[in-house]
Order: sequence, then C-alpha cells, then structure tokens
Amino acid sequence: MAKLTKEELLKAVEEMSVLELADLVKALEEKFGVSAQAMVAQAPAAAASGEPKEEQTVFNVVVANSGAQKIQVIKALRELVPTLGLKEAKDLVDAAPKEVMTQVNKKTAEEAKAKLVAAGATVELK
Repeated sequence: MAKLTKEELLKAVEEMSVLELADLVKALEEKFGVSAQAMVAQAPAAAASGEPKEEQTVFNVVVANSGAQKIQVIKALRELVPTLGLKEAKDLVDAAPKEVMTQVNKKTAEEAKAKLVAAGATVELK
C-alpha cells in the first residue's frame, strides 16, 4: 500500500461526506481503542468531580492570640517584620486576632508561624 502524505490525507478527508467522516471516526476509534466522545465528556466532568484545587502559594500570617508571653511574641514579631517599631508590634499583639504579614510565600509564612508559635502565640495562615 502506498503511503499517503499528510496533505493527501487531509485532501481526502475534505472530500468526504458527513456519513463517510462518521464511519472513519468510528473505524479509527475501533482500530486504536480510543473514543472521541470520551475526551469531550471528560473535561467538564473532571472539573465538576472535585479534582484537587491548585495549591495555595501566597499566605497571610495572622496572630489569632498572643498567649501569656506577650513580650516574647512582640520580640519574635519584630524579628520577622524589622520595620515595626516596639509600639506598633505591641499594638498588633494586643489587637489579636490581627494580620501581621500579608502576601508572603509558603516558606516565609511557615517560618513566621513556627517562630511566633515558639514564642507562645496562636497563629493562622490564610
């Protein structure tokens, strides 16, 4: 059998009737064990079936409760956010729950949480 070029194959497909194309698709599905319908039907079904969402990469660090050792939490907070003065850090800790860092990456958020928890605060990542 002579090998057809891609252009020749496309020209042959162009000249087919709708019924001939349907028969060709059916023959291709049987020959190669695939289904054109399944590919179309799976895309919306996959989205609706609750596939895992994309992992969150940006977080806000929130001090939910300063705990009993406020001074330690204030010190830890000032280490994490060097631009905070003593009064601002104290005000943030006293106003808990309060957002202390916004739009930080996962690694930074986890490190901040670990440091604040070690100082005695209750911390949430949102």
